[in-house]
Amino acid sequence: MIYQIEISKGALKQLKKLSPELQERIQLKIDDLAIEPRPDGVKKLKNRDGYRIRVGNYRVIYNILDDILLIIIVEIGHRSNIYKDKN
Repeated sequence: MIYQIEISKGALKQLKKLSPELQERIQLKIDDLAIEPRPDGVKKLKNRDGYRIRVGNYRVIYNILDDILLIIIVEIGHRSNIYKDKN
């Protein structure tokens, strides 16, 4: 089963701020999620809904909707900033 991938406006904005090389590496990992939404190294988040994958020092936070085969990319960012509370 192939999942569809949707990237939120905020995550797309975060992705576009990164270098082209990093954007490409992250985009490849995101594309791989369509085939395997829970790859090796994926972590289920404890403090919020969703999962995260690592791409070097960057993290991709996403939700999986198995019933409709959809993955929503929620946030992309450096590991030092991605988990900080947004309040």
